[in-house]
Amino acid sequence: MASRGPRASPIAALGRQLGREWRAGPLHQLAIAGPRPRGLATRPRDGRPADIAAGERVLRGEFRHRGDALDVGPGGDPWNRPCPSRRFAVGLHGFAWSPDLLATGEGGARELLRLWLEWRRVFGRYNDFAWSGEALERRVFHLACAAPALLPLASEAEGAALLDGLARQARHLLADPHGGGRLAERLSAAALLGSALAGPAGDRLLARTLPRLERALAAAVLPDGVHASRSPERGLELFFDLLALDDSLSLRGAPSPVELSRAIDRLSAGVRFFALADGRLPSFHGGEAASTARVAAALALEAGRAPPSNAAPYGDYQRLEGKALQVIVDVGAPPAGPFGAEGCAQTAAIEVLCQGRRLIVGSGWSAKAPAAAAGARAAAGGSCLCLAGAADGGWASAVKAERNDSPEAIWLDITHDGWRRASGLDHTRRLFLDLAAGELRGEDHLTPAGRARDRRQTHLAIAFHLPAGVSASVAVDGKSALIRAPGADGWRLRSDAAETRVEASTVFEDGEARRAQSIVLAGPVRPADGVRVRWKLSRDEG
Repeated sequence: MASRGPRASPIAALGRQLGREWRAGPLHQLAIAGPRPRGLATRPRDGRPADIAAGERVLRGEFRHRGDALDVGPGGDPWNRPCPSRRFAVGLHGFAWSPDLLATGEGGARELLRLWLEWRRVFGRYNDFAWSGEALERRVFHLACAAPALLPLASEAEGAALLDGLARQARHLLADPHGGGRLAERLSAAALLGSALAGPAGDRLLARTLPRLERALAAAVLPDGVHASRSPERGLELFFDLLALDDSLSLRGAPSPVELSRAIDRLSAGVRFFALADGRLPSFHGGEAASTARVAAALALEAGRAPPSNAAPYGDYQRLEGKALQVIVDVGAPPAGPFGAEGCAQTAAIEVLCQGRRLIVGSGWSAKAPAAAAGARAAAGGSCLCLAGAADGGWASAVKAERNDSPEAIWLDITHDGWRRASGLDHTRRLFLDLAAGELRGEDHLTPAGRARDRRQTHLAIAFHLPAGVSASVAVDGKSALIRAPGADGWRLRSDAAETRVEASTVFEDGEARRAQSIVLAGPVRPADGVRVRWKLSRDEG
């Protein structure tokens, strides 16, 4: 299921068309035209780590983005040819590659200046795609950070055009309606540019953005530091954006708004909560695991903080730690409203690390993935329970979670109604982490929720997705499967399910599909009766 929202009405489509025509028209272009910047007041700094090898590829004219590629050769023009995909185009026009290019030194800065001049020649006035959405938002952010390196290499006219063009784009960004749940991100990008620009241009941008940003952050960042989209990666990325803004405001001598400082503190706690033993994040609700370098950079920026908690009660996640085992569990409903654009129907999904290695994961689906992969947002894309023939199921609206900690074990019960509409069943997942034995026990229980709507037999599938490179094999008795990561101890998943099988699967890293496997516990279900499946994950003793 790609989306739960209603289909766009003809009236809404007409409104969008009229909006596009207005933004392309002379009155709007005049409205975003001034005042002109008077140079730079600060040098914004992005705390994300750069990849010099990736920057050297761009120097050779090789653009790589989430599995797609465009080779234009040294000194080539990427703007005068079609992109391999829309997601590639968003990254290209968002200048996502510019930090890596700048990391190569002065040669990279000169190449970035050349590429920006070529972009300006084609798209500098207005283009509906390049001047909207995430492409516009990220371009404003990245070029605000790049401007201090570019201006010394540019002519006076080129430098003035760069700053004036960025100011116009930031003003347009504030009027662009295509923000949805990214309002905090777009306002922080515009505010970052405002903090960098000297004179009335910067002052007016800050006056327009900072009050709105405070309100947007109050909605986007939950009290426990989880992003309102419930995506761990979204929280990490917004954290970097806000740190850059906070630093730039400090360099400008301007006080940071209270809500900005509060959001940074909360997001810091969220990053520490989600950072797992392998140095990456769990993949939930359109967020990927992120690179170890990115997570480490965020943690280093906030070194010395308190250790992570074991629960995120507002963001609806639980973290279980035991002997050689680390488990993170989604105990909430998919996000709704503007923050639900990338939500997944995977309530009670788990990710498990054994001895610091990721052994059970989700599919890692995100909007970076190809459009054909949108089905991974359904229950089958997570390590959770799914019912056959209920493609529209799994989208829970009511979830209850109870946790009990003792010196010997941790209990966690999650009950949700995601399958009630499709099958008349409620799902309860009970997890028991035995701290002494170092094993995880689970029970998935489907129970009738009132009168069964369909008495015909269906089938359940409880999936345990494995990362790429981790293999599984089913035992001869068909009651267990051995999971083995290269160079690590084996772990065995046992169950009383009617069938245990290993299936081909797909996991996504940076939007790129990778072949993997999943262990599936399957069996029949009669909606009038329900069913219970028990399973256990423990170190293999064979």
